[in-house]
Amino acid sequence: MHIVHTIADLRQHLSAYRRPAFVPTMGNLHDGHIALVKQASALGDVTVSSIFVNRLQFAPHEDFDSYPRTLDADAERLKEAGCNVLFAPREKELYPEPQTYKVHPASELADILEGHFRPGFFIGVSTVVLKLFSCVFAGKPEGVAAFGKKDYQQVMVIRRMVQQFALPIEIMTGETLRADDGLALSSRNTYLSPAERAEAVQLSIALTALGQAAQGAQATDLQALEAAAMQALARRGWKPDYLTVRKRADLFSPLAQSGPLGTEPLVVLGAAKLGMTRLIDNLEI
Repeated sequence: MHIVHTIADLRQHLSAYRRPAFVPTMGNLHDGHIALVKQASALGDVTVSSIFVNRLQFAPHEDFDSYPRTLDADAERLKEAGCNVLFAPREKELYPEPQTYKVHPASELADILEGHFRPGFFIGVSTVVLKLFSCVFAGKPEGVAAFGKKDYQQVMVIRRMVQQFALPIEIMTGETLRADDGLALSSRNTYLSPAERAEAVQLSIALTALGQAAQGAQATDLQALEAAAMQALARRGWKPDYLTVRKRADLFSPLAQSGPLGTEPLVVLGAAKLGMTRLIDNLEI
């Protein structure tokens, strides 16, 4: 596996290939990332991953400085997974000057849920992903990029960005990988104390219970079901931002529809803080 730190070296290593398969990450890799790399490798003629902790998607009070940086261990895992090229740029390489040109996704998708609680988050995500796409796919007739379904809203934002800009890139999604107790794998799980780790599975349990309660319920009952789910989690010491049932197609709430839920595909999404760690998860129903 080649490890490169500059855009010029990356493009040189990719010059002989027509269809890169790309997995962008912020490092501190877990089995979910590795599964994405293995899935993507079958879809292109060269497998590329990136490790870059993107300052633009962190608010001033968030964990940019303390986000785990484990490049050597990550590189070893990527090599074992069959990655061909690792792009690990320094911040000055990707942002040699202040990034004043930014991608602003449509507010109806980017300003709800995660975007509501983390203002500007999807601007930072979209901007760095588009820039990484230009580094990897410039001059290529086609390619594939892989993202985990745990970041459900993020995948939708990126997919729509690719459509809007007519990029010749196929977006592949990988299913959420979970620990034996059901906790969704996340780089931020390493922040959890042993007691918090034992409690953390309650988020997925709460989402499962909300999804089961919503199936067949009347749309007019949904708001009460969501509120009850948040209250139950709060009683366990969590600080929930949202536990909600949304339409898979656009992440809008089905509250406005009449009759029972379930006439179209739905997804249950949640975000909540446990101690100092904010976790997210989702479940399609």
